[in-house]
Amino acid sequence: MKKHIHSNLVSYLWTVLLVAVLVFAVLISVNAADNGYTMEQIDQILNTTTDTSKISSPFIEVIDSVRNSVVGVNNYITATSYYGYGFGYGSGQPRTQERLQGTGSGVVVTDRGHVLTNYHVVENATRVTVTTGIDDEEHEAKVVGIDAELDIAVLEVSGLGIQPVSLGDSDELQVGEWAIVIGNPIGEEYSRSVTIGVVSGLNREVTDRAMDRYGRMTTVTNTMIQTDAAINSGNSGGGMFNELGQLQGIPARYANSTGSSNRMSSGRNVDNIGLCIPINVAKPLIREVLQNYSEGSSSVNKADTDDSSKASDGNLMGRPRAGISISTLSSNVSAYGLPQGALIYEVEKGSPAEEAGLMPGDIVVELDGKIISSSSALVKKMAEYQEGDTLKLKIYRDEALAEQMDKARINLTNVGDGEYIDISVTIRVIDDVDSSSLI
Repeated sequence: MKKHIHSNLVSYLWTVLLVAVLVFAVLISVNAADNGYTMEQIDQILNTTTDTSKISSPFIEVIDSVRNSVVGVNNYITATSYYGYGFGYGSGQPRTQERLQGTGSGVVVTDRGHVLTNYHVVENATRVTVTTGIDDEEHEAKVVGIDAELDIAVLEVSGLGIQPVSLGDSDELQVGEWAIVIGNPIGEEYSRSVTIGVVSGLNREVTDRAMDRYGRMTTVTNTMIQTDAAINSGNSGGGMFNELGQLQGIPARYANSTGSSNRMSSGRNVDNIGLCIPINVAKPLIREVLQNYSEGSSSVNKADTDDSSKASDGNLMGRPRAGISISTLSSNVSAYGLPQGALIYEVEKGSPAEEAGLMPGDIVVELDGKIISSSSALVKKMAEYQEGDTLKLKIYRDEALAEQMDKARINLTNVGDGEYIDISVTIRVIDDVDSSSLI
């Protein structure tokens, strides 16, 4: 009986062992099948191609045609610091150093190397350069046109050799059409970045404090294009293009959490509300720069000033004059809402100036399209005219300033709410000169 039980137990154990071996073999077989890729299978998975001819996008061709026409713009300033031993303000030896104040973007708009950008990108720069996507060099640029109120500027870069973009007609923009923004957000690290959106709105009013072309700090309101394409610091001055590759706007602002706008500055911003200057707004400045362009010589800048200290020799006998006595305003008048220019403090009786309506307290800021920032600049410019010539003057008139002209000391805190007026004066010879300061 015991022998029979032992025999059955042995038989049972062998059966269990056989089943375990079979199960193990099956598991090995399954694992081998799961993990056993052949080289052919691996190549089939990894060695793939993309047929670009089948990729459908309205942007690729446009971006390829204009992307290299967007350049980086670098604003350098020269600052003087003092080092060495000593005590007190200004002690030690002066050391002048150049540093990079900021970067932005620009778009090449002519085959002669004219670059359109924002004024705030080049504001206060002592040197401006541009960088391209073609080489690693910085190309020296010259600021040849600015309009601070519109926040636009035109640079000239000799020998740039980059294909210019075509300008669109921003008056024909439609809400909902594509907006392709290209620029250098955060600088060269992300140069010529592309963001896509739509035109979200037109004629958005943006109010800002800005210095006008005559040096007067004022509040200006401009209309801009709204887009939901991403606009970040460094995109300033770049391009907003339509799907035809035409430049339709200049990225300049983003809306912040208070509803106002920032010139690509720090602070909290609202997502997807970027603002661009319409290209049609910039066309008059571009036209003026090109009309005055002469290769190899300095272009006439819309905001050029003639600060020459070389006045006339004081001998006014026999010279045609307007009949005004002038002086230069101090350099800090912009803080009081006044422009730079030649202040008229006396108008000669019976003179061409009086006949034209000029008054004491008027500030001459422009003569025949040339900005006048000082009395010496006006004297020098006047020397170019002959008897019978008509001067087209732009003056700033503030009644509060005019009322103080008979006082020994002018209180500037009560002025700064005037207006610009155009006045024509036909000059003639006035021999009875009582003062050498009369012109």
